Amino acid sequence: MKFLMRSASVAVLALVTTACTTPPPVPLKDGDVPPAFTAPTTAETATAPLWPTLDWWSGFNAPELPPLEATALSENLDLLAAAARVQQAQANSGIAGSALFPTLNATGNASRSGSNIPHTTGNSFGIGAQASYEVDLWGLNRDELEAAEQSELAARYAQQTVRLTITSDVADTYLGVLALRQRVTIAKQNIDAAKRILTITEAKVTNGVSSNLELAQQRAQLAGEEAAIPVLEEQEREARYALAILMGRAPEGFDVKAVNLDGIVAPPVRAGIPTELLTRRPDVASAEAQLLAQHANVDAARAAFLPHIDLSAGITQAFNPSSLAWSIGASLLQAVFDGGRLSSESDLEKARQTELLVTYRKAVFSALSDAETAMGQVDSLTEQERLVTVEETNAAEAYRIAELQYREGVTDLLNVLQTQQTLFNAQDQLVQIRLARLEAGVSLYRALGGGWTVATDPNAAPDVGWSPL
Repeated sequence: MKFLMRSASVAVLALVTTACTTPPPVPLKDGDVPPAFTAPTTAETATAPLWPTLDWWSGFNAPELPPLEATALSENLDLLAAAARVQQAQANSGIAGSALFPTLNATGNASRSGSNIPHTTGNSFGIGAQASYEVDLWGLNRDELEAAEQSELAARYAQQTVRLTITSDVADTYLGVLALRQRVTIAKQNIDAAKRILTITEAKVTNGVSSNLELAQQRAQLAGEEAAIPVLEEQEREARYALAILMGRAPEGFDVKAVNLDGIVAPPVRAGIPTELLTRRPDVASAEAQLLAQHANVDAARAAFLPHIDLSAGITQAFNPSSLAWSIGASLLQAVFDGGRLSSESDLEKARQTELLVTYRKAVFSALSDAETAMGQVDSLTEQERLVTVEETNAAEAYRIAELQYREGVTDLLNVLQTQQTLFNAQDQLVQIRLARLEAGVSLYRALGGGWTVATDPNAAPDVGWSPL
């Protein structure tokens, strides 16, 4: 009984359903967006530019980076695929918009016939035209067009999200290549130092000053340091291959010239208020457009309960004035019983809208979290780099003194090995922390939208036609 009450006679529902477009739901609650960011920032951030620019990578003092970014923006395969998805969405908008216009078809026919008794043959020709138009009285077609336009807008914003991701990945991967090369150089320098100590140890063993134990220890130390080189070199190759893929090309033969991170900086940037961030994140804008598209689908599902009115006209002419024929007509279609299909479709669209409401809120919270995290990482890694730099300076001095004392026989080999390992670890860690700090700067530029805004993006607004109604 409940099923019959739900599915029978949607004509009754049509009498109580308003067909006008309803206002979209409000996805955010009071307090969802804080008045200000709370992450700690460095002292230089206070005077830094507000929000990044679109070519933020040009300020990193890395001459190779801008050309790499330009190549990726024109040839990256993910970006090309995103552009194709925009074209698909634009075509869907055109398809949806065509429903607002009449359909006109031309017809033509030709035939030849004959008879044996009496023996006659003849030709006949005719032309005609047929036109039909669905009166969008309740706004169903307009709602479907609105959904398609918003979906196109979401695809355009998603393309900008891919762009921001690609430019960030290019910067991170390029910096990773240079860091690995610098770590290889440091490891080789450490190996050279170990070989110097080994030469001294061999001389002492020959002269009976040191034992074979110290000689074996130093040889083991040297072999362990040499074993780290192939691992770092393989990681550098893989990073180069990944960078080549981002350029839209095969990895074979691809290379970059720089060999270390020296001189490369991540220019400080300052965030504005959190509410403004939401207009600078293409992923948030895409989530909003998807929500608006789905709300239009909800309105379209509501309008589907109401009657469909179609107008039609036709004319035929067989090249004989007396054969001219024409017709005009109108038809009305109203579902009386559909087994609950329209009601279920409406429930489906509402459930999808609820899902996208939640998705939009999550996108907003994720954007805020990204910004807070990136700002905190820049602050903490800047301080960590300062402290490790002090450690590396003192470790270098300690090793210099230990090596000198070992030459003079004042200290033993174990002390030299310990100071050498401390220096190598500090040098290697310093490179990794510098890389992490630079990557945190890239993450901050990305979290702040990379200079993109809804208002200034010339490709954000969909290129749709005009509506005749």
